[in-house]
Amino acid sequence: MRADRLVSLVLLLRQHDRLSAPALARELEVSTRTVLRDIEALSAAGVPVYAERGRHGGFALLPGFRTELTGLNHDEALALLVAGSRRGAQTFGLDSALASAMRKVVDALPESHRTTAAGAAQRLLIDPETDLLARRLVTDVSDTVVAEVRRAVFAGHKLRIHYAAVDQTPQWRTVDPIGLVTVRDQGYLLATRSGADRTYRLSRILAAEELAEQAQRPDRVDLDRAWQERSARFRTGGDQVAVLVRVNPAARGELVDTALAVRAEEAEADGWSRLEVTFQDSRHAEWALWQLATNAEALAPQWLRDTLRDRAAALTTRYGTTP
Repeated sequence: MRADRLVSLVLLLRQHDRLSAPALARELEVSTRTVLRDIEALSAAGVPVYAERGRHGGFALLPGFRTELTGLNHDEALALLVAGSRRGAQTFGLDSALASAMRKVVDALPESHRTTAAGAAQRLLIDPETDLLARRLVTDVSDTVVAEVRRAVFAGHKLRIHYAAVDQTPQWRTVDPIGLVTVRDQGYLLATRSGADRTYRLSRILAAEELAEQAQRPDRVDLDRAWQERSARFRTGGDQVAVLVRVNPAARGELVDTALAVRAEEAEADGWSRLEVTFQDSRHAEWALWQLATNAEALAPQWLRDTLRDRAAALTTRYGTTP
């Protein structure tokens, strides 16, 4: 770990010309004292690092350290930098490693590519943490938990997890991990338990322990196909609810994105669409139709119409008088 940190320290100094000890400490996520010890170690190893005193002083390197990655063109370098901005690494607890890797990539680029590619990457933002309504899109996952899960997946060992399923008391269970998937900023562990397929959301794993026993799993796996199969089973299982709904064309996309599936659709004379859609359960159906307000009308089942009517009536009563 220290060797990686020393390399990162050198790369930071190369890319920024001069940095203070506190600035280096923030970048490397260590104490200022650790940075000073690392500077001494680099100097003892013959790396020409020196201190500049004064208000704008700091540590700097003599020019001349670079291994150019001449095989990369501008677009290839840009693709690497953009890929490094995605949060899949954060979901799987690899964000610090990714930041270090990106520093090495930038430092290894030829001078002409380094400046233009890094500048272009600053003009692109991939999957920010919040949307236009300031809703946070990232689900926090314990770094300790995801690191343990990741080690078990890569080593092919069994894994004990303390899992909090929805509306259930957290329980310990032993699984055979297959792989990790990230979808819309949610991380999932694909595994088997007693031979049956299981999918666990990383944010619901409260604790994890890699076991020494080898996992029972195939040597090769097609994660994309496995995810598609599990998604299909999820959409067709559980207490699903079928809803017949009229929707304004302006809100059709939102309805379709929220529903599990669209079974049928036809256009109506007034320009609206009549769709038969499915939701995961009754709460999901009620929530989805309530979000669309007057842009949609649930035609069936009747219990859903009654629920939405009663909810609207209660809101009218609440705001019908002056407080």
